[in-house]
Amino acid sequence: MKVNAYAAQNATTTLAPVDIQRRDRGKHDVEIDILYCGVCHSDLHTVRNEWESTTYPCIPGHEIIGRVVNVGAQANKFKKGDIVGVGCMVDACLTCANCKKDLEQFCEKGMTWTYNSPDKLMGGMTFGGYSESIVVDKAFVLKIPKHLDLASAAPLLCAGITTYSPLRRNHVRKGQKVGIVGLGGLGHVGVKLAKAFGAHVVVFTTSPSKVEDALRLGADEVVISTNADEMKPHLNSFHFILDTVSAQHDINAYLVLLGRDGNLTQVGVPAKPLSLNVGSLVFGQRSLSGSLIGGIKETQEMLDFCGKHNITADIELIPIQNINEAYDRLVKSDVKYRFVIDMASLQPAL
Repeated sequence: MKVNAYAAQNATTTLAPVDIQRRDRGKHDVEIDILYCGVCHSDLHTVRNEWESTTYPCIPGHEIIGRVVNVGAQANKFKKGDIVGVGCMVDACLTCANCKKDLEQFCEKGMTWTYNSPDKLMGGMTFGGYSESIVVDKAFVLKIPKHLDLASAAPLLCAGITTYSPLRRNHVRKGQKVGIVGLGGLGHVGVKLAKAFGAHVVVFTTSPSKVEDALRLGADEVVISTNADEMKPHLNSFHFILDTVSAQHDINAYLVLLGRDGNLTQVGVPAKPLSLNVGSLVFGQRSLSGSLIGGIKETQEMLDFCGKHNITADIELIPIQNINEAYDRLVKSDVKYRFVIDMASLQPAL
């Protein structure tokens, strides 16, 4: 099946219209017309080969909201007209120990990313959501709560689960003090989720201009992390801190804010290793961990939670023709807080 898409042909060219082939719908598959696709910072890293792992042509996009147009004979959990989502992965073995624990992102045989991943069914590489349609195994299709704004819900498929999973795993709840480091595409969703869990939420930012916005999003306090006088009162006081920052920064400055047995989970991935003072962990019995998205069951749980609490991302909706400008703005952090592409703007390649 031939569909329209936007692709990067190498690390230095802009994204431009192309035609691509999607597989024919199988008995376990759901065929989806894409309505909206969020723009994740991972898209930018991959398109520009900043992780040195990109195969071209590359069609990004793993925050997909769409409408079901056809289902396979054994995919009757879904029906034509359903509004569904597709996140960061589209396949896994479903039989290994991790998959059986609903941790498909850690599939022992290797899960398949939504884009730039070896396509085990068609050969070549997977193509993502910067396209008019996609065919996905039913096991990796998610139901979107009906009342959520669909464009604003798209980033939940990555930013939502990336922040929800560590908050949930660390049992964030009422009566706890929780820190969110960074107020960007991940952090702003983390603030909303932590607040919905009932926590006292403190945002750490290097930008005084973000103080008002952090409070609007639900933060109880905002700390300028470069100001030692603002940081000092928070020493040894946090139950949990979620660090969403991908730039180089002093992680030890946040570890010492944790109380005894407190945990800091890193979801931002800096390009270079962070320096760790082990004493920050030892004195206080603190822990440092990482987190990678979430399994399909937990992602559906997150979507249902967001539906219950009416949580979506703050977005700027753009036509696909503005994607290259959006990438340049993303580098400058010039978006509040997530770009989402209106895929109705996609036109056939010339």
